[in-house]
Amino acid sequence: MKRYAHIIGWGKYAPDRILTNDDLSHMVDTSDEWIRTRTGIRTRHLISEGETTATMSIRAAQAALEVANVTPDQIELIIVATSTPDYLTPSTSCLVQDALGATRAAAFDLSAGCSGFVYGLSVASGLIRAGMYDTVLIIGAETVSTFIDWTDRETCVLFGDGAGAVVLQASESAGGVLASVLGADGSGAEMLYVPAGGSRRPTCADTVAQGLHFLRMDGRQVFRFAVNVMPIASRQVCEKAGLSLDDIELFIPHQANDRIIQAAARALQIPAERMFTNLERYGNTSAASIPIALCEAVESGLIKRGDHLVMVGFGAGLTWAAAAMQWSMPWPVPPQPWWRKTLRWLHYRWARLRSWALRTLRRLDVEIRKPFNHEMEGESQSQREERVK
Repeated sequence: MKRYAHIIGWGKYAPDRILTNDDLSHMVDTSDEWIRTRTGIRTRHLISEGETTATMSIRAAQAALEVANVTPDQIELIIVATSTPDYLTPSTSCLVQDALGATRAAAFDLSAGCSGFVYGLSVASGLIRAGMYDTVLIIGAETVSTFIDWTDRETCVLFGDGAGAVVLQASESAGGVLASVLGADGSGAEMLYVPAGGSRRPTCADTVAQGLHFLRMDGRQVFRFAVNVMPIASRQVCEKAGLSLDDIELFIPHQANDRIIQAAARALQIPAERMFTNLERYGNTSAASIPIALCEAVESGLIKRGDHLVMVGFGAGLTWAAAAMQWSMPWPVPPQPWWRKTLRWLHYRWARLRSWALRTLRRLDVEIRKPFNHEMEGESQSQREERVK
């Protein structure tokens, strides 16, 4: 029996802290008019103390699971698309898995810049169609503000923080993710990158002093790349899905710059109302921009059951990605009974307690083993071999 991968749940999270264009005008040489006319952005959300890529991912994931009416123990795989993880290792997805109490789930991070969410959606749908998994959680989340030089007006006016998530589930009903197109061109890597902090240039006093841990961007080159690749990827994915551009009710592009979105609409010869934008309120949230936009499009009533969508993005790498899908979920979603919400609340408390208990047991185990380990340090090789026998 042929399998299809449908989005059955969605959720987003944006931090409460809002930075306006007027706020930025007091930080760098810029103005509200300058930013709006060049980018279309009015405000962006930034994390507050205690918030991270993982905490935002968890909030978005919980919202998506609630819409899907899926419990965390039904999730078999978690993919977090991010270029701003909490740590180099472990992966942010493992932190999410632990916080959700998704005890059956494998987890990994995916780094493909602003294209990351569509990359993750493509990987997940392929695994579902192949029969490897039935239910997958895909998250796009970024704290780009932590990698921004707030004295550089070319970059600091563009970016914001946030997270979006979807639950993808196997079904025998036709529809869902119909096709995807992924691409990369590493020759453009230095057009959008963070010079230091990796193994090539590890963090040291010199790299910090030079500001090499901030995002660097060649805005002109990125713009040219984006306005060229977005229409191409959109056409390719429609052709692969057996659709025409006229069949697509709504395009959901990466929210990077209003000029780029408008240029893509003109190149595709589609009216502006078929190209969804929420850029003015969020800025560029990188891998989170498409799932956040998807959530808002659904909740605004712009997507109906049976509609065809194209999600298309571009980003650091350089990368690009597009996915065509047929929507299968109704809106609004029927509210859940109080007892189900209570069980979900209890599960997340249990997950927190479980995590604490496991960490505590590991620490106790280390303390208990210490005398034994010290005793073994004095053993000779022959004594060790005799003890093992």
